[in-house]
Amino acid sequence: QVQLVESGGDLVQPGGSLRLSCAASVSIFSIATMGWYRQAPGKERELVAQITSGSNTNYADSVKGRFTISNNNAENTVYLQMNSLKPEDTAVYYCRAFVRFRIYWGQGTQVTVSS
Repeated sequence: QVQLVESGGDLVQPGGSLRLSCAASVSIFSIATMGWYRQAPGKERELVAQITSGSNTNYADSVKGRFTISNNNAENTVYLQMNSLKPEDTAVYYCRAFVRFRIYWGQGTQVTVSS
């Protein structure tokens, strides 16, 4: 069983920055892929960014150049640095882990971009 705990969501003005954290209950070396997804009201959950155990990354086109995913193996934590935030980035952000052919989700953290 893998537990994921997200933090860092907040209300921020357009153009601002936030850093989300996802702390895993196991070593992230054992996790094949960790990712950040988001779900806005009335919309489907979508991939934002993901990182593999080999530190390969990929991003949704809508966040390329603004968001950066990274990991800290010593702290078993994955981060999502979000810059130049836009109102359309408003959503609940979820951490996801793919471990030994099973998928685990965190509880989500709310990001609201508004003036």
